[in-house]
Amino acid sequence: MATTDLLRGNAVIGQSGGPTAVINQSLVGIVEGLRAGLHAAGYVSRILGMRHGVRGLTKGELIDLTDIHQDRLDRLASTPSAGLGSTRDKPDDAYCERVIEACRKQDARYFFYIGGNDSADTCRIVHERAVGSGYDLRCLHVPKTVDNDLVENDHCPGFASAARYVAMACMADFMDNISLPGIKINVIMGRHAGFLTAASALARRHDLLLTGRGEESTDGPQLIYVPEVPFEMERFVADVEGWYSRKGRCHIAVSEGIADSEGTPIGATLIEGAQVDAHGNVQLSGSGALGDQLADYLKERLTPVGGKPPRVRADTFGYVQRCWPHASPVDAREARRAGQFAAMLAMQGDRDGSVTIVRQGSGSEMWLGEDNGQPYLSTFRRVELREVAAKTRRMPDEFLAGHNNVSRAFVEYALPLVGELPGFERL
Repeated sequence: MATTDLLRGNAVIGQSGGPTAVINQSLVGIVEGLRAGLHAAGYVSRILGMRHGVRGLTKGELIDLTDIHQDRLDRLASTPSAGLGSTRDKPDDAYCERVIEACRKQDARYFFYIGGNDSADTCRIVHERAVGSGYDLRCLHVPKTVDNDLVENDHCPGFASAARYVAMACMADFMDNISLPGIKINVIMGRHAGFLTAASALARRHDLLLTGRGEESTDGPQLIYVPEVPFEMERFVADVEGWYSRKGRCHIAVSEGIADSEGTPIGATLIEGAQVDAHGNVQLSGSGALGDQLADYLKERLTPVGGKPPRVRADTFGYVQRCWPHASPVDAREARRAGQFAAMLAMQGDRDGSVTIVRQGSGSEMWLGEDNGQPYLSTFRRVELREVAAKTRRMPDEFLAGHNNVSRAFVEYALPLVGELPGFERL
């Protein structure tokens, strides 16, 4: 783009939706990219962070990031959760008017929003309203979500770190299940997409799954249930009984978003007086209702006549999985690069758009011990906001194996993203 396509003014940056272990990497990436580009060239005077997203912007609650020392930025980048604070507000027409007015007041000409599909939609709405009101505002969306459910992306910043947590938590929890046998249920985040719950499969000894030795690991979780496959209670009981009768124990991963054949979320129907956010989403992760219901049902159905009920326990991983302070190295690098790429798009004169991640090399060969593949590589590209906004990506069929498992293809997809996992010894 010619420099005549660039605007002079300030830049505002916000974080929206659920925090992650690497969302601050993207924030820092945007700041670094702006400093090296539009700020250095004299187009952006001040780089302002919105406190709690658009809500803080409309209230004038901003923090000046223009001259913050690089040492602080580097520490912030490796700090989990949203450093600026987040929000789930979705602007309606009146709200949008306040957003545009706040941008006018701050002389903001560049609007960066880090978040998931609802955040992309907010970015789209703000841009369209700015155009309609005759205010030239460049709006760029930077991806973020542990659910990994943004379309047009191979994967999303935040997912790999949460997947790493899920895999390691399930590895340790399975060893606990061996030590004191029983039935253990872990409820994992994932409202509409099962990627994060599927990551529990990385807890298994993937040497058996991936080397083609003709063996199947019986490590937990032995059963994995995701929203992409209808959940049936009677089939669930039969699955658990099969493993319990064989091993005297059973280890299970269940997505919080599992639904019946009609698409009705099972968890949402169990939470009385559930809170609903501005986007109409029932807040599932704050309740243990799903795990408790499944545990009670198994106890009832698997108790022999005149006998004792089996030992059944359920944990809901909850919010800790999205912000555990041990990020995947790949995730941290890509989240920062995504922010830098968004700043580069602004420097090129792009008026709006969403940053997406494209995988160039599979990287699974490093785990397979093969020499005939490409190392893991990724790059970024811009897509239209409408291509991402308010859309949900679900696990493709090739990542599923039956109604209670995931495939080798998913394991190959996820392993290069999460980083090296520990190896536990079994007696």
